Amino acid sequence: MKIIIVGAGRVGSSVAEALVSEANDITVIDTDVNRVSELQERYDLRGLVGNAALPSTLQQAGADDADMLIAVTAGDEINLVACKIAADLFNIPTRIARVRNVELQQHPGLIGEGGFRASHVIFPEQTVTDYLLKLIEFPEALQVLEFADGRASLIAVRAFAGGPLVSHPIKDLRRHIPNVETRIVAIFRNEASVRVDGDTFIQPGDEVFFLAPSQNIRRVMSEMRRMDKPVRRVILAGGGNIGLRLARALDTGEGLDIAERFNVRIIESQKKRAEHLAQQLSSDVLVLHGDATDEDLLTQEGVQDADLFIALTNDDENNIMSSLLAKRLGARRTIALINRKSYGDLMQGGQIDIAVSPSYATLSALLRFVRRGDVVAAHSLRRGAAEALELVVHGDEKSSRIIGKTIEQIEMPRGATIGAVIRGGGDRPQVLMAHHDVVIQSADHLIVFVENKRIIPRVEKLFAVGLGFI
Repeated sequence: MKIIIVGAGRVGSSVAEALVSEANDITVIDTDVNRVSELQERYDLRGLVGNAALPSTLQQAGADDADMLIAVTAGDEINLVACKIAADLFNIPTRIARVRNVELQQHPGLIGEGGFRASHVIFPEQTVTDYLLKLIEFPEALQVLEFADGRASLIAVRAFAGGPLVSHPIKDLRRHIPNVETRIVAIFRNEASVRVDGDTFIQPGDEVFFLAPSQNIRRVMSEMRRMDKPVRRVILAGGGNIGLRLARALDTGEGLDIAERFNVRIIESQKKRAEHLAQQLSSDVLVLHGDATDEDLLTQEGVQDADLFIALTNDDENNIMSSLLAKRLGARRTIALINRKSYGDLMQGGQIDIAVSPSYATLSALLRFVRRGDVVAAHSLRRGAAEALELVVHGDEKSSRIIGKTIEQIEMPRGATIGAVIRGGGDRPQVLMAHHDVVIQSADHLIVFVENKRIIPRVEKLFAVGLGFI
């Protein structure tokens, strides 16, 4: 696939890194010569210094025969104009724009085919906010990802000593919770993948990924670890766009399947922004003007009693330091927004419970449009190393390598696992765990876990329909 990426910042770099290893022809455009040079040195791609809001720049980048344009600069205007030019002058089929402005988000007609002609739009702040809300709803989880319109969920959890299934074989899971359908699709131990079968023992510290109908999540999680008490007292460090969205959601309960109210406090370093937050939020949310790395301030505001401390500023170092300090002072759980991949890898699972990367959250939103085949959802996992996909099966028994076969008969690439089958349309589709004797039918949705994204092309090829299918 020939792809033009507009913007060589953190998101653009992450997208380039994810796609260049999959035999795509990538061209990256940016006005910063240093960013372009750095990407060219690191990856096998073409770099172009220029303004992507100009037709001549896009033409030089190969827009005449490009399959996709992904515009992810920091400027909404450049992203949208690039999509407009890509559609009107070059007829690029797929045009994706990252949009951050809240007002523009409220006018989808202006952004879409009737306006700037973006075929798909990604709202990064909302994507990260939704991600954080799931971690608040399930505080024991490392990741919570939804499939089949929320009917099935993929959960990553750290196994703790004392959990009923910990230090026991996986086959005991059905005996422990006989009426709950679930499937463990992957286990990572000391960053290495562990083969998953009925005789595999789950050990303390393992990172366990399981699929289950969403209503059964808590039952399965309780097998891996002691369940924490619900999150109620939340301190947010940073009142930017994400901080404001998250505080509003916690205050109103929007997007959360939790009836109880939250006690929310925001610490914002800029006085004018703090005043703006106070005007935008209800009086139930306490807005504080101060420094979240100030030990006296955190103690004064009760961080030692906080169920969750979330650092959301634009500064990685401040987020790391304030989270470490909050943890040391007694906060039960901490989450830090960290842009740099090296920082995130270093901090995840240590004194900071969860490191969230905005660029990887944005990448997840992009992946479903990049993947070949009929992909309903795609999620980047383990800081970009793994992936989970919801793919639709098309064809018939003659044209498909999957239809009419049982799960055990399908020759999945090593490292790829079918976790669940979503069958039937309408309001009540079936969520079937992928047991060995389940037979795949046309139009089934398969949820596939891929522990190494490099094998995704082989998975896509397996799902491809033969030429004989009409």
